[in-house]
Amino acid sequence: MKINHLTSAEENLMRLLWKLHSFYLKDIMDQHPEPKPHQNTVSTYLKILVEKGYLSTAKEGRIFRYTAVVPFEEYRKFLLQELADRFFSNSGKEVLELLINEHMVSQDDIKELGIGIAVISPEEIKEPTFEYADEILNPKKTKDKKKVKSKEKDKKKKKNK
Repeated sequence: MKINHLTSAEENLMRLLWKLHSFYLKDIMDQHPEPKPHQNTVSTYLKILVEKGYLSTAKEGRIFRYTAVVPFEEYRKFLLQELADRFFSNSGKEVLELLINEHMVSQDDIKELGIGIAVISPEEIKEPTFEYADEILNPKKTKDKKKVKSKEKDKKKKKNK
C-alpha cells in the first residue's frame, strides 16, 4: 500500500479519525475539539482523505460511513522512514544517536526494550580536538617569527631613510 503525504490539517483530522476508526460525519463533528470547523470543511477533508487512500466509504442510506484504511502505525513508519531518508542518509544508527544525545531516549528506555547496545553517556564523549585549526587560528609566537618580524621592521626603517 502506497502512503501519501498529509498536510498538517489533514494529519490533525486523521489523528481524531484513527481514534474513532469507523464513523459518520456527525461523529466527527461531535468528537472534534473546539473550535470546531464548519461541517463543509470537514466534508472536503474527508473527500481528500478518501482520494489519498486513508479512508474508505460505505453508503448507508443517504449518509456515508467512513473507515480508516491506513493504520496509525503504518503512517508513523512512513514518516520515520521519510525522516531517515531526508536527514540521516537512511541510517537508523544516526537517528538513534540523535535521540540519545538529545535525551529523548535514555539508557533505561533502551534496557526496558531489551535492546543490547552499549550507550555512551554525553559526559563520556570527548570533544574533538582540532589541532591543525588551533595552530592556524591561534599561532604560537616563536623565536623564528620574532626574527622575521624584526627583519621586516629593519627593512621598513631602511626604506624610510
